[in-house]
Amino acid sequence: MSETIIFGADWCGDCRRAKLIFDRAGAPYRYVDLLQDPASVEVARDISGRTNIPVIVYPDRSHQVEPSNADMLRKISELGLGTAAGEGAKRIGDDDLPAGTAP
Repeated sequence: MSETIIFGADWCGDCRRAKLIFDRAGAPYRYVDLLQDPASVEVARDISGRTNIPVIVYPDRSHQVEPSNADMLRKISELGLGTAAGEGAKRIGDDDLPAGTAP
């Protein structure tokens, strides 16, 4: 696998937060909306062994489930997925997050 995949749903605050972190870090990803692609629910469950979302699968085949901002940024940095401009993602504050989400 050569891409990061975020399995989530638009109603999920943690999923919106994950996309925001990746966008701000300049880290590319493919978003799979589980409401639009119900078959992917089983794929995400098979990967994580859980029903929680988001499930983020990285190019190194590791994954995270409901990760914190720090965990996502650490993995983005470890794999060199972000851009230099994405360093601003490390300073995301509560006011920058979508309503109903927590860092």
